[in-house]
Formats: sequence, structure tokens, C-alpha cells
Amino acid sequence: MAVEKVILAAPRGFCAGVEMAVETVERALERHGPPLYVFHEIVHNRHVVEEFTGRGVRFVQSLDEVPMGAKLIFSAHGVSPIVWQQAKEKRLELIIDATCPLVEKVHREVRKFAAQGYSIILVGHEKHDEIVGTSGEAPERIRIIADVEGARTVNIPDPEKVVVLTQTTLSVDDTREVIDVLKQRFPRLMTPPKEDICYATQNRQDAVKQLAKLVDLVLVIGSANSENSNQLCKVARSLGVPAYLINDHRDIEQAWLEGVERVGITSGASAPDSLVHQVARYFEEQGAEVSHAGLVQENVHFALPVEITPTA
Repeated sequence: MAVEKVILAAPRGFCAGVEMAVETVERALERHGPPLYVFHEIVHNRHVVEEFTGRGVRFVQSLDEVPMGAKLIFSAHGVSPIVWQQAKEKRLELIIDATCPLVEKVHREVRKFAAQGYSIILVGHEKHDEIVGTSGEAPERIRIIADVEGARTVNIPDPEKVVVLTQTTLSVDDTREVIDVLKQRFPRLMTPPKEDICYATQNRQDAVKQLAKLVDLVLVIGSANSENSNQLCKVARSLGVPAYLINDHRDIEQAWLEGVERVGITSGASAPDSLVHQVARYFEEQGAEVSHAGLVQENVHFALPVEITPTA
């Protein structure tokens, strides 16, 4: 039995923060040319990183890899104050900060609550670039937890003065469970005025919940180190629908498609939409009909860093 129908989720793919970060590298390349150094992957997508690498962008994990006088961009995931200071000490020709404004919002929250003497519980994955940068704002005050078990066991010096903040790309449902446990343990727990899960993460997860009702299988286009892409798979599976993370159509295994009539396709916030259309064509060429299922139209845009805007 061949796949008869393919449904593309909407919204999917690039969020405003990723669009801003990718455009920042594009503009910097146009204006300054290679070599251009980027601290960490500009976004967590293999195709984006490989394309920029081929054009002379060098992605580094340490500022030790960046020579004096070079041009440097900080990725969308943000960096700690220590990294900022190290960059300034290298007397670089140019430093451009492409941190997503929604990540920067969490950094500001950390600074504010730390200054007020709060202990901060940061929900996220300890080694993720975003959490490494965020926790660097106040490492002595932060406890990082990843799940409900962490919420049950985390130790806080003053249970009367504690706040919870979260990584922007987590599952909305998982975060809610973790915060519910924390509220039971710490009745005076503070939360930020607006939750930290970004609008794009929430919208894409909501779209997958709708998509899962319509299909037998979900394919999520994104890289293995993309947290929000992994979460989209997790959301579909939580609803009883098999889901697989793929880089592109070449990763599709025929065994997944046995007995499958309807395939849903979505992509993480750092995956180019061209990859979605490649996968759709892959099925179309085998006779499948392609349609769309959407919830909301996104019209969020973030300004580019001043260093690469036309007036800079």
C-alpha cells in the first residue's frame, strides 16, 4: 500500500529568531566577506550550517578558536557574560549579537531575580547552548533541572524565595508538569509574568497536535541537536502517532511507511522550508496528494542587529 496523502503542517519551519539569525550571517557575509566566525552553530540545523561553512563561515565552540581582530557573531542561543567579556578582550574587529530576543528575555529575567536575591530553578537541558548561556548570568543562584524527577529532588536554600524559568524550546506540556510539581513543593514559587516557552515553539506543537489527528505517521524535519524538533516528535508520539526526526528525504526508511496511507510533515524552527518541499515532492512523485493543515498565521519579525542594518 503506497502513501496516498501527505499533509503539511502550518505553522512550521523558521521562527522569527532563526530568520533574524540566518539573515544576520547572510548580511555580514555580504558586507564583510569571509572568514566570519560564529560562536556555536548559528541555528541547530545541519543544512544551514553546512551551507554557510561552504561560504567561509567558521563555527567554533570556544573563543580560543577565534583569532585576534576577527569578525564574530554570537548565535541565536545566546551566550554568558563571561563569553562576552572574553570576546571583548580579544580586540575583535566586529562583534555581532544574533541572540533571539525571546532568549534574551530569559537572560534579563535571570539578572533581575538574581539581583533580588531569589534562587532560580532553570528548566532545560544542561548542555544545550541556550541553557549554558542563560545559566552563566548567575551560576551561583541557578539550579538546572530537566524533568519531573528533577523537580521532585532539587534543593533550594530558601524555599520562600524561589522562581522558575524555562528554556524557550521545550514541550509546553512537559514544562507544565514540571512547574506543577515545583508549585506543590514550593507554594511561594514565582513565575515570570509571561511564560518563557516561545510563541513559535507553542504554535508548532499545537499544529502537530492537530496534524496527529489526521495522519498515520508524522515526519519532523530537523537536526538531531535541535531541541524544538525533538519535542515535535515527542508531542506526536504522546498522541499515539509514530513520529521520526529526519534531516531530509534521504533519511526516510521504507519500513516506516508499511501500512501508512497518510503522512504528516512538519519541521523544527531552525529547518529551511525548502527541505519540507523536497520531502513533499518525494511522496508526490510516488503518486501521493499533498495538502495543508494550518492553525495560525505568524507575522512576528525581529529587527536585525544594528551592526548589519543599512544605517549602521
